[in-house]
Amino acid sequence: MYAIVEAGGKQIKVSAGDTVTIDLPRVASGTGVVLDKVLALSKEGKTVFGRPYIEGAAVKAEVVSVGKLRKVLVMKHVPKKAHEKLTGHRQRMATVKITDIIGG
Repeated sequence: MYAIVEAGGKQIKVSAGDTVTIDLPRVASGTGVVLDKVLALSKEGKTVFGRPYIEGAAVKAEVVSVGKLRKVLVMKHVPKKAHEKLTGHRQRMATVKITDIIGG
């Protein structure tokens, strides 16, 4: 059994027991999370697709750790001028373990 969920603007294929890294910036480590934006659900060889989401379907997960990804540098340059600006960004991510998939 697996599900395709939308988390952080990305589509992720998950099944029970998987550990995935997703964009959940405002969670604490050790808490439970419910991902209710289920796009597709496969159970016993039968696949159900949502329009856009499946009503009543959800994926339960537990937050294992919270952290940041590597820094991404962004360089802004104005042509024909002596102006450059360098900024950086570190995306917050959470590592979650999928505990249960609830079918709708």
